[in-house]
Amino acid sequence: MSAMATASEPRWRRLEPDERKEQIFACAAHLFGERPYPDVSTSDIAASAGVARGLINHYFGTKRELYLEVIRRAITMPMPEVGGLGDGPMPERAHRLIDWFLEMVVNQGKVWLVATSDGMSSDRDVEQIIVEAERTSADRILDVLEIPAEHPARPTLNALVRSYAGMVKAAGREWLLRQGLERPQVHTLLYQSFLTLIEEVFPAVVDAKIAT
Repeated sequence: MSAMATASEPRWRRLEPDERKEQIFACAAHLFGERPYPDVSTSDIAASAGVARGLINHYFGTKRELYLEVIRRAITMPMPEVGGLGDGPMPERAHRLIDWFLEMVVNQGKVWLVATSDGMSSDRDVEQIIVEAERTSADRILDVLEIPAEHPARPTLNALVRSYAGMVKAAGREWLLRQGLERPQVHTLLYQSFLTLIEEVFPAVVDAKIAT
């Protein structure tokens, strides 16, 4: 095969399967963030990703299944790099954790706003994803805080983190959607609240749990 023929091949053919899957996912996430679900077709996603429509079905199944995966990933907090967040005094660690989270939200773009909109819970499949994502994300925070999985108060602490996450979502939407808050203000709100949660609320709940 000549160098010219090689150079003229579609670029997408040279991507590894995992890279191609992630490219399709990224294009779908962008489109679902820009338009309502009914207005996005698999043909739109395929055209954006530069692939045949059948490849979407191969990797993700139906459009619905791909959409649910986009929502799941948007609202499930990935495990932070503990090495970068777990060193130093707690106030410093909290600052880094909040910065890391806000940057993650920015990188997700509009899809995070879609995934956290109030109307999402009216869809039973999405509601189940939200419940699972909130529990998983809270567990990851507790892991970063090095609270053992077998700790007797762990389920209650998970619920407290999920309650805090409700404020996180509201603050993020005030910042990104309504422009009522700026990023530094959101950081201050989430940082101070997080410190109060782990330095005052957690110990009080743990002590009460042990006492019973």
